[in-house]
Amino acid sequence: MNDVPDVSVSDSRVPGLRRRGFLAAAGGAAGLGALALAGCAGSGTAADPAKDDGKPKRGGRLRAAFAGGGASETLDPHLANLFADAARAKALFDKLADYGPDLSAQPRLASAWEPNAGMDRWKVTLRKAAFHDGRPVTAQDVLYSYRRIVDPAKAFRAKASLEPIDLKASRALDERTIEFVLKRPTAEFPNVLAAFGAYIVPEGLKDFDKKPIGSGPFRFVSFAPGKSAVFKRNDAYWDGAPYLDELEFVVANEESARANALLGGQVEYAHELNPATARAHENKGQIQIVRLRNSAMQGFVMKTDRPPFDDKRVREAFFLLADRKELLDGALSGAGEIGNDLFGKGYEYYAGSLPQREQDLDRARKLLKEAGAEKLKVTLDTSPVAAGFTEAAAIFRDQAAKAGVRIEVRTGSKDSYWKDILDSGTLASYRSGAMPIESHISQRLLTGSTTNATHWRHKDFDALYQQAQSTKGKKDRAAVYERMQRRLHAEGGFLIWGFADWIVGTAHSVRGVERKAPANSLDWARFDKVWLA
Repeated sequence: MNDVPDVSVSDSRVPGLRRRGFLAAAGGAAGLGALALAGCAGSGTAADPAKDDGKPKRGGRLRAAFAGGGASETLDPHLANLFADAARAKALFDKLADYGPDLSAQPRLASAWEPNAGMDRWKVTLRKAAFHDGRPVTAQDVLYSYRRIVDPAKAFRAKASLEPIDLKASRALDERTIEFVLKRPTAEFPNVLAAFGAYIVPEGLKDFDKKPIGSGPFRFVSFAPGKSAVFKRNDAYWDGAPYLDELEFVVANEESARANALLGGQVEYAHELNPATARAHENKGQIQIVRLRNSAMQGFVMKTDRPPFDDKRVREAFFLLADRKELLDGALSGAGEIGNDLFGKGYEYYAGSLPQREQDLDRARKLLKEAGAEKLKVTLDTSPVAAGFTEAAAIFRDQAAKAGVRIEVRTGSKDSYWKDILDSGTLASYRSGAMPIESHISQRLLTGSTTNATHWRHKDFDALYQQAQSTKGKKDRAAVYERMQRRLHAEGGFLIWGFADWIVGTAHSVRGVERKAPANSLDWARFDKVWLA
């Protein structure tokens, strides 16, 4: 960030910062530089609800604060990994489908899809839509985008999700119709179209940071990695032009920075506030708190391919070390539900019949003794990159100590944390937004998954996933998914202790923020439907 002046909290050049003590508790230059860049010229004044008729209004710039990924950030939608990446990608690009509030696939650029009798060929029809340069979105653009994602030389997020498609055999039937040929019958193919990161880009586009061209609701204006991105309304958007004139994403990695920016009027939308902040300000009149229920899986990941977690007895022992209620109350102020070491509580195919796992220190000690790990010492990687991470790490350290396990908590960089823990270390704090259980499996639990943080790689498990995909009847398909989840519950690498509310803060001037949209779903961060009153 050497090209951005480091404005201190008392700098007279930005009087708003001095007046409100903005970022006084942030402690991080990333948020400071980015929000100084944003300035104080937006439409951040509070609206008088008595004068608001509830009708959407056009105009204004909304400034949204997110935790970011540092100087390595990119607007390449196929590399989207963080929530900031996903929100920016959603503003600039479209997918063929996206997940509704119930995590079912909803049409977006695709207006319809239809399988053949064997479910191994799907015909997808595109709606009439155009890229920002006026070119129509065509079947060739779709095929180019998907082939780019599955490039074996790349590690794009959606690669594993698109694996069922035989892209060499798939073809454009005409400008707006694609025939996808699949490697095997796939009953839930629409989930593939909605996969996280499966955005459609113009054929041949490679420069995403200087002039990205999408078909989304906003057009590109400027981008400074790790600091700011500015977009303007796309008046020709197929789903209706946004109400906002401009949308600015600003990076503030510290939660306190995002909260203080919102309270001080430097931004109108603050993503991912912690439960303590929400409790302090909810229904107090200064800002609005939006809770997106059951949005965020919270837990720890154990690397199953290396000591000590290559022994499933050690993994089971760690499941039994956790007091989930204490973790939920201590790390998230009780704002959520306890977990049972499985992703997707309440979603379709969730194995809710499995008994809730409880803390059992005696059993944990016995398993560790059997594994020859009685005086085990483990490093737990964590970071203030997400709400509750450092708090949960400290609580779990103390819980494990009761069974003789010594956990050393190591705090990593917010900017590189997610990349660092994907391959490094043995135990780490982890979380996820909402997605279908099928997508969670395909992106994180298959041998070829590019975000396989637990390094769970089992060919027989891969085969079960393919069996589930190919099973026509929903009841029979659910039985296969339950079989997979029973194995993960017994010996997997995800210690999932809770499901947190996703907490967003907005200025009172902000309208149209959907309150029933789990993070990662279609209506989350849907800034084309937001307006300033």
